[in-house]
Parts: sequence; C-alpha cells; structure tokens
Amino acid sequence: MNKTGYFTHPDCWKHEMGEGHPECPQRLSAIDDRLLICGVSDALEWREAPQASVTDIELAHGRMHVAALRGLTDGLREEIEAGGPTHVQIDPDTSLNVHTWDAALRAAGAAIAATDAVMAGELENAFCSVRPPGHHACRDKAMGFCFLNNVAIAARYALERHGLKRVAIVDFDVHHGNGTENIIAGDQRILMVSFFQHPFYPEGGSRSNASNLVNLPVPAYTKGPQVRELIESHWLPRLEAYRPEMVFISAGFDAHRADDMGQMGLVEADYAWITRRIKDVALRHAQGRIVSCLEGGYNLDALALSVEAHIRVLAEL
Repeated sequence: MNKTGYFTHPDCWKHEMGEGHPECPQRLSAIDDRLLICGVSDALEWREAPQASVTDIELAHGRMHVAALRGLTDGLREEIEAGGPTHVQIDPDTSLNVHTWDAALRAAGAAIAATDAVMAGELENAFCSVRPPGHHACRDKAMGFCFLNNVAIAARYALERHGLKRVAIVDFDVHHGNGTENIIAGDQRILMVSFFQHPFYPEGGSRSNASNLVNLPVPAYTKGPQVRELIESHWLPRLEAYRPEMVFISAGFDAHRADDMGQMGLVEADYAWITRRIKDVALRHAQGRIVSCLEGGYNLDALALSVEAHIRVLAEL
C-alpha cells in the first residue's frame, strides 16, 4: 500500500510577521480544512513534527547564522517583557516573533523526520505542511520569509546520516530558490531542478553556473503548457541520467494563476502533472522516496486546492 505521511505541528501556526502579511498562519489552516473536506486527510498518516537538532541544521547552515537566530529570539523575549517591540525585522518582508525559532525548528524537523520515515520504509513519501518556508534561506542569511532551509537541510541529512550518494531537489515555487542554490551549488551529490519567474524576486535569479543546477527562468504570464514542455525537455532528461536515490520537493504553489504574489498561469492540473512526473522518476530510481515541503502559495483557496492535487498524486488517490 502507498502510504503518504503528513507532517505538521501547532508551533508552525505561532510564527507570524504582522497583520496582513501574506505568509500567514491561515495558510496551514486552509490546507488542513481542504484536506478534511475532500476526504484526503483520512488517507494520510498524520505525524507531529519534532524539533530539528542544531547539529542537523548545521549540515546546511553556518554556526553563526543559527546562533544569531537564537540570540535574536532571546533578545526579543527580553524586550517584550520590558514593553518593547514584538517583532525583529530581518529584511523589508521578513521578521521574527518570539515563536519563529521554534516554528523554524519544527519545519526543519518535519523534513528530517519525514526523511527518516521514508528511508525506513514506514512511508513511501511525505508532505510537510509547515511554515516558515525555507528555500530563500541561504547558508548564512535569513531572507524572503525564510529562516532555515528545510529542503537543503533534509537533502544533506539524507546524504550524511543515511549514506545516500545522490539526491535531487525539485523546486516549482514562482520565486527562485536562491537559498537552496547558495547552499548546494557545486555539491555533485545533489541535483537541483527548478523553474521560476524572471526577472522577479530575488533580484538576479540564478547566479550560479554550477553543473548540478538546472534552473529555468521563465517570463511573467507563462502558463502550464509551456512549463510542462520545459520540464519534459530539461528536467526529466537530467533527472533520468542522474538517477536520484531520493527526491526532495520545494513545493511552492504561488505560480498559480490566482496567486497575485507572482504572474504565472499554472492551475491545479499542472501541479498534479508535475507531481506525477517527479513521482515517476522517484519510482524508477528511488523506490518512490519523496519528501515534499511547503514553500510559497498565498491565495488561500488556490493554495489549498493545489496542495490537494499534489497530495492526491503522492498518495495515489
């Protein structure tokens, strides 16, 4: 039987970046509600995300970055007690509250625990419904709503702790996964394939010509058929030749046509198609092993429906 895990934790709701911020706790509620209403939730194995250990986080991040995030949290707690501000601003779009560090530990911990469960054969694949997202978090820098790079941590964890030789990261968020690129560029044990709207945030798009990256910039208003063609001609040949032993997905759903954080034109059927292609590769080369982690997706209805489409393929529903 195809068993799909669903990893989440209440701490992921407590991180928030202020009234009206698009990366909000309601994103997770919208997904949970949709999965409940459509019955998909009953077919999943729900698991509570543990906290990632600092040792595992440092497989992808510098020690100073980790220490700085912890220090900012401790300092903020003291400021709040003294009647000070409730948030620390990291960049114009990104801030942390006293719960952000715990939420980030759970988000990374979900990806790690999912990796363990999939490697142990308890689950064939898993979806991590977590926030904060991760793919803009660089080795030594938080940015773009992201603090720890969940997928990069889990990919390195699979290599270092489970002894895999080759893993792939697939990123279909509308924004380029610059943090993931920053961490894994040149690491031939990891192949990263992505598409992203360009020019767009983050400035510059893909900056590395490393041979382990297949990063495809596409113009605004690109729709599903064009994206599918690019995947067929660029991603799939590289993934087939690489034969990954496990696949990690940075699952951002903000390339949806209803999501005004981007200007691309994907719909639920496109996310189902992309997931099917990734799953086919995983079944051929990786015993079906996939760990997918939520990244972007800010129109709540479109996000919930797209995650449903994604999980239906993972779970063969």
